[in-house]
Amino acid sequence: MWKKVSAVVIPTLIAAAIIVFMLARVWSDLLVALENAEFIFLAAAVVICLAAWVIRGGRYQYILQGLEVAVGTWFSTACIFVSQTANLIVPARLGDLVRMVILKHEKETTYSRGLSSLVVERVFDITMVAVLGLIALPAMLNVPDWFVTIIAVPLVGGAVFVGFMLYSGNLSSHNRYLAMLLNLFDEIRQASLHPRAFLVLGVSSIVIWLLDVAVCYVVALMFSETIPIMVVVLAIVIGNLVKAVPITPGGVGTYELSLALTFELAGVAPVSATLIAVTDHLIKNLVTLAGGVASIYLFGDWSLHLIEAVATRSITREELDEP
Repeated sequence: MWKKVSAVVIPTLIAAAIIVFMLARVWSDLLVALENAEFIFLAAAVVICLAAWVIRGGRYQYILQGLEVAVGTWFSTACIFVSQTANLIVPARLGDLVRMVILKHEKETTYSRGLSSLVVERVFDITMVAVLGLIALPAMLNVPDWFVTIIAVPLVGGAVFVGFMLYSGNLSSHNRYLAMLLNLFDEIRQASLHPRAFLVLGVSSIVIWLLDVAVCYVVALMFSETIPIMVVVLAIVIGNLVKAVPITPGGVGTYELSLALTFELAGVAPVSATLIAVTDHLIKNLVTLAGGVASIYLFGDWSLHLIEAVATRSITREELDEP
């Protein structure tokens, strides 16, 4: 029992400690900045964030169609909302399991296809945000070496992944488990590794990340800060690549720290950098949470019980087979 609880509590405490540390060092200035904020930009940020979610849902719909799973845009968006809401609660991105079970329950999709869809989505997300980072790197002088490393690793990894996927099409095996793995690779190729899919998924991923950047840029304007757009791009890239390492639930704490650090390196005052970073992630997480709650109502109470099971690591084989 203690292991199950600590697996959630410890990462959450780490996230809270990082946020408290960031806010404590500039607390008095933060209150002044909040008093002078222009909250009209808050509404704009929420609208942009929602637009990014709809496009993200459309991209996932396209991935599923490539796997011969027919869904609507609202269904695919709701799937992501629920799984990402779960990821705000549990560490290690275990919330992604929820999406696989929803697809199994609602569309009778195999777990293999559900996993394939997740792999395709993640690979394009990480690789395309790294591409934006590569473009944005020249915007800052004296870029830390680890910035370059954290951008280069997913780019190299993405290229190796594509190469391996293409090569694996020539492999076969009579071993049951190897055959299952090769089938997974076949599905990934089917959904993403042909010219049209590669173009659609690549462009849509770039658009999604640019909207993510736009949210952060509007938040900066809310606090009367005009930050060069390429600096905002680089901050979002570093924040999301750091967040991809599942240290805390939803990357809370690590994301804000990465954004604030990037802004400060670009010459933004610590109080503004902290406020922008925390507000940006808060808006995105609250929109995710609101969408997740609405989606749970769409799918029914069983999806809420499924999230609870994943959070406590008590999910059973029966729940996987028939929620």
